[in-house]
Amino acid sequence: MKAVVFEQHGDVEVLQYKDVPVPKVGPDDVLIKVRAAACNYNDIWARRGLPGMPIILPHISGSDVAGEVAEVGSEVTHVKPGDEIVVHCGVSCRMCDACANGEDFFCKEFKIWGFQTGPLDGGHAEYVSVPGYNAVPKPKSLTWEEAASLPLVLVTAWRMLVTRARIQPGQFVLIWGAAGGLGTVAIQICRVFGAKAIAVAHTDDRLEFCHKLGADYVINRTKQDVLEEVRKITDRRGVDVVFEHVGNATWQQSVHSLKWGGILVTCGATTGFEAITDIRYLWNKQMNFLGSHLGNKRELLHALRFVESGQIKPAVSQVFPLKDTARAQTLMETAAEVGKLVLVPGS
Repeated sequence: MKAVVFEQHGDVEVLQYKDVPVPKVGPDDVLIKVRAAACNYNDIWARRGLPGMPIILPHISGSDVAGEVAEVGSEVTHVKPGDEIVVHCGVSCRMCDACANGEDFFCKEFKIWGFQTGPLDGGHAEYVSVPGYNAVPKPKSLTWEEAASLPLVLVTAWRMLVTRARIQPGQFVLIWGAAGGLGTVAIQICRVFGAKAIAVAHTDDRLEFCHKLGADYVINRTKQDVLEEVRKITDRRGVDVVFEHVGNATWQQSVHSLKWGGILVTCGATTGFEAITDIRYLWNKQMNFLGSHLGNKRELLHALRFVESGQIKPAVSQVFPLKDTARAQTLMETAAEVGKLVLVPGS
């Protein structure tokens, strides 16, 4: 089968479109014929290499897949060949106390499939093998490309806003990177829960896109002072929740944007992991800083109900042949994409 592989860390030049063996299926696994696979920023982190996190080489990235079940292991009974599924990308032992409590991300064996797994174990390929537990029914209303674009960003944003921050109707939520994959889902979650989304992006066309998704307010960070606009929008009170995943470049503005007793929830740091915090703000204003990770399967299934009902929609901007993965990753690295980028095996 064809797959996009890298054998060393570096720029997009290390990506190779090449033949690799079709994955073998264990007793608890399913083999999936990939119809579409999404791009995520963890593909870039894996390719570049992350200090302190071993990336297993040779590596196939890709944590989001939609496809058809081609083969099932002897112990798999809940899906069968021909079923249309998407992949929940959280892989854990399924046996420890954390897993039994639905807290897979606290499992000592927890990994994000297609990012921390390997060798040659990710979605940017013609076939993939995943634990049967991770096969989730594809929403019937979605195309393959739409279905592939959703699971990772949907369950991540859902956990951040619904499980961790517990957003409420009428709250102001500041969303950085609002036109990207996570941001587009965050806007729609706010709309579902009656919260007021303040979308931040760097071009007017991106902000128009965010407005159409349901953002109540938009801020062009290249033309406007984000803090000043937040003060205007909230009558100088500050926002209830900041949706953070940018890191170093936005952290201080995020802290200053919060109201007294507000919540900053973060799941990543695409611009750098070192962020300066004046902790006087933390205790004087009694702020809440929350870390968040990939959600569990229960959270994904819950969120997918809102996809099935049409209240949360995929935001696919471009579709590329799998062989053009390098071009898609370049768009992500330069922040030139709006919404999600999707790869399709074949010509």
